[in-house]
Amino acid sequence: MNVAKNMEFVFIAAVVVATSLANAFAAPAAPLELAATSAFVKAPAPEAPAITIVVVGKRLTAAQKAKRTV
Repeated sequence: MNVAKNMEFVFIAAVVVATSLANAFAAPAAPLELAATSAFVKAPAPEAPAITIVVVGKRLTAAQKAKRTV
């Protein structure tokens, strides 16, 4: 087997093995304990009126529809 021809496969295999070993020996993260309370109080959002969009246009006649589909 010519290693130079398969260098991409060797590299990918080495990355997979290294990642697997790193995950196998990694300790779980310690839970974060927050002792202080938050001083930030979120203000209520102001009520905004609903946005209405009106589309106005004329319907095409049968002749115009036929002309467009050709």
